[in-house]
Order: sequence, then structure tokens, then C-alpha cells
Amino acid sequence: MRTCFVLFLLIILLATVGAASAAILRPELGEKGTVMLIDRFDRPLDPSGQTLLFTVKSGDTSGKIGEALQQKNIIGNATFFKMLVSYYALDKDLKAGDYEVSPAMTMSEIISKLNQGLVKTTRVTIPEGLRFEEIAQNLDKKGIFRKDDFLAALKGSYDYPFLKELPAGATLEGYLFPDTYDIRPKYTAADYVALMLANFQSKFTPAMMDGAARKGITVHQVLTLASIVEREAVLPEERPIIASVFLNRISQGIPLYADPTVQYALGNNPANAARWGYWKAVLSQADLGISSPYNTYRYPGLPPGPIANPGLASIKAVLEPANTSYIYFVAKGDGSHAFAITKEEHDRNVAKYQGGR
Repeated sequence: MRTCFVLFLLIILLATVGAASAAILRPELGEKGTVMLIDRFDRPLDPSGQTLLFTVKSGDTSGKIGEALQQKNIIGNATFFKMLVSYYALDKDLKAGDYEVSPAMTMSEIISKLNQGLVKTTRVTIPEGLRFEEIAQNLDKKGIFRKDDFLAALKGSYDYPFLKELPAGATLEGYLFPDTYDIRPKYTAADYVALMLANFQSKFTPAMMDGAARKGITVHQVLTLASIVEREAVLPEERPIIASVFLNRISQGIPLYADPTVQYALGNNPANAARWGYWKAVLSQADLGISSPYNTYRYPGLPPGPIANPGLASIKAVLEPANTSYIYFVAKGDGSHAFAITKEEHDRNVAKYQGGR
């Protein structure tokens, strides 16, 4: 079969590039001759050529793909492209999608890319602890999706098991899993939201679901507390300790007194967000008295839902908190916190690290 291929290839190339160029090969060279022939003629059309976006549609044949590539001046010979695909036995394995290709690539490189489905993507990283408006802003700044389109997509309907237990009126805040994503050119904002939700489903494992059930808490409650931990913690090793503080407060009927929940409540007002950003750095006494179910200085227990989108470490910290009796903590100013069991000890820490504030 390979020898027949060589003979056929020779005939075509003799007609297209001339006998003098192809005469170096003889049919009796067999497989070696084929490799030599490929090496000789599988060259970039233009080594200085620019990268272009090229679309392969579902059902496109190698012949049709080769012709389109030649028409766009990406390759020089559509027939040779089709024969190379046949030689590599990849006729049915060129995947649909949007690809970045260039006349500086060999045909074999292009074929390999189409075979592996190495489509053009835009890579974006979503950090932990952002509220969904901040994610929307980041995507807008990178030119991936318009902010309004992304926010509108968050109100769509998505079919994931964990969403069936969402409380009435709850948003997708907390479920947009922070990670690095490769976004394809034809993705819509809704496609991207679905991708983040699917990632959350893969990260929040059945074992974690069981762990939450054993503790008597829902996934929504886990994410709500994890989002607070995410906004409070700076050092990774302190996440389980901070989680234990909040869990201890809840078990003893003590309000959470969590500044990030007040910041979230303030940020829900567009005027406040425009003035201070979504997370006001320094809270006043008036801020701490704001009337909002998210104000954990006024209302005991967890707020109605997550205040941000937590990462896996903060989620695990809630499910596997440190074993402590701490009730209080105060920032030292270097990212770490001083923890205390009694109010007296806490007051001393406040005086030491924050000048009594």
C-alpha cells in the first residue's frame, strides 16, 4: 500500500513540480522514498508568514480543508496536503474547530494540529475571592466578553445537580470556580459560565458532599462560609484556623462579626462600588450598622449566601477546620493573625497589633 502511495505521489509531483526535482526518488525505494519525498516537499510556504485563524467545520474532508488552506495562501498544494493526510491515515481524524495556522508551518505540522484538536484558545485566570462583578470586569478588560453579557449569562438556566438545592432567590455567587481556563473563540458568555460550573462540580467531589452532609450543612452553606474565609485569610496555613473561629462562633450563637460581609453589602450599592470599589478598605461605625442581611455585625449566623467565589483550599478549610477553641482573631499587619479564646486576650491583641482600634 505504501509503495502504491509512493508511485501515485511521484506521478502527481512530476506533473506539478517537474521531473528533475522528483527524479531523485525511485519507486523501489519504498517507505524510505516516501519519507524523502515528504522531507523534500513538505516545507513552509512562507517562513515569514503571519498567523491566521482557520476554521474546520464538522464534516469537512481533507480535500476540502486542503483547498481552503491553499486559497488562503497557507499551503502551496492542496493535492499534496490531501495525500499527506491519507499517508498518515488521518482522513477521519481531523477535528472541527478554530485553529491558528500559518504559512510558516509545514503541512505535517498543520495536519498534526488539526488531528490533536489544538484549537485557538484565550487563556484567562480567575483568582480566588472575587465577586462575580469583578470577574465580569476582568473578562471585559481582556476583551473576552462584555461585562453586561457575562452578568446576563449568570441569570441563565444551567443543569447541574448542585444547583437544584439553591435557596430561592440565590445567585451563582460562590459557584464560579476560580481557575485558569482556555476559552475558544466561539464560546458565548453562557458557555463560559457553564464551563466554570462544570469545573466546580468536578472539584467539589462526592466525598466532600458526604462530608458536608455529615456536618449537617448544605453545599450552599459551605460555600458561604468558605467565601468569608477566602476574604479573611492571607496565609494558606491560617485558613483552617479562621474557619474554626467562625464555626465556633456559630455553635455558641455569637455573631460572625466578619468585615468582608459588610464590604459585600456596601458593594451591592453601585454608588458605593464606584466610590470605594467592591471591598471598602476601612469600615466606619456607620458601615458596621448598615441594614443588610449580609451584615454579620447585626445579624447572627451565616449571611444568605456566598460573598465571593472561594477556591478549593478555603472550601476544604470549612469541611476540615482546625480543632481550636478560638473565638477571636485580629490582623497583625503582616498578613498573619493573632487568635484568642477570651475577650480579655483578644483586647490585648488588638491593643498590641492595632493600637486599640
